[in-house]
Amino acid sequence: MDDDTAIVAAVIAQRLGLKGNPVHAMQAARDKHQQRELLAKAGVPIPRFMLRKLSEDPSEIARTVTYPCVMKPLRLSASRGVMRADNPQGFMKAQNRLRTIVREPEATFLIEEFIPGYEVALEGLVINRRLHVLAIFDKPDPLDGPFFEETIYITPSSVPGGLQSAITQCAERAVRALGISEGPVHAELRYNENGPWLIELAARPIGGRCSAVLRFGDQKVSLEEIILRHALGMALPALQRERLAAGVMMIPIPGAGALQEVRGVDEAKRVPLVEDVQITAHPGERLVPFPEGSRYPGFIFARGETPSAVEAALRAAHRKLTFTLLPPPPPTSSVAPTRP
Repeated sequence: MDDDTAIVAAVIAQRLGLKGNPVHAMQAARDKHQQRELLAKAGVPIPRFMLRKLSEDPSEIARTVTYPCVMKPLRLSASRGVMRADNPQGFMKAQNRLRTIVREPEATFLIEEFIPGYEVALEGLVINRRLHVLAIFDKPDPLDGPFFEETIYITPSSVPGGLQSAITQCAERAVRALGISEGPVHAELRYNENGPWLIELAARPIGGRCSAVLRFGDQKVSLEEIILRHALGMALPALQRERLAAGVMMIPIPGAGALQEVRGVDEAKRVPLVEDVQITAHPGERLVPFPEGSRYPGFIFARGETPSAVEAALRAAHRKLTFTLLPPPPPTSSVAPTRP
């Protein structure tokens, strides 16, 4: 159910002779640079990229980069450490900031061309090397940086049918390029006048509690049940998503500090079309904004007749919430006190 255990599962399946994914495919899905190399070799549309070390002089690297660009750590998730730079000065600041996030002096990081356009997410299940699309999500909030905190996912997508087919084909090519043969995949793609671009592909389902937004068939089967049934070789229900539009908001991190309380949860739950409001951060928990942070304080779920109505309900519910934070303590000095 996450990036690291997908690799462990592949190793166990290989040792026991069970049906599963090749270990190299799971490793490629986990490592952003390895993934990029395989996708480029297969001709999948991806941003231009280069690999550099955090220990290198930022001013030297900055002279070689085409702007705007995006820098990424290779193995962090949930957009942690992902930053956009629009010029050499911004690049140098971002690289120094990334050093404090990764905390491995000799670690490498990815520098990518920034791809403008509208972003979508694709949820799929690979069965015997064939990708079955379970949902395509719109992301109505622009993700143009400087950081890339995600907020709202809405399905069904409003993208025209022909373009949805092109997005699906792009994801299928990526699945084949990495060698994924079984199980869930979650892909992030952008599209513009040049068509779809594969931004990321993970060999796991959608993260956090967002999977609750997906229900399938008349019995409203959960995504987790479908994944488990497939893994156990059981009969699968219909992979057609329910008729209603559905959406989830990953509640934006309201600021830096220790959470004291959240007000307005009951009022948010009473907003029409809202199914649930889940505050997953607990009192006293330290909230850290992006790009250093990666944990959302909670989730809002809604269902309705149209995607636009669902989106409006999510935003209305969010406006009911008030977060009270204790500010973080001032940084302590690393300079030793002077002796009298």
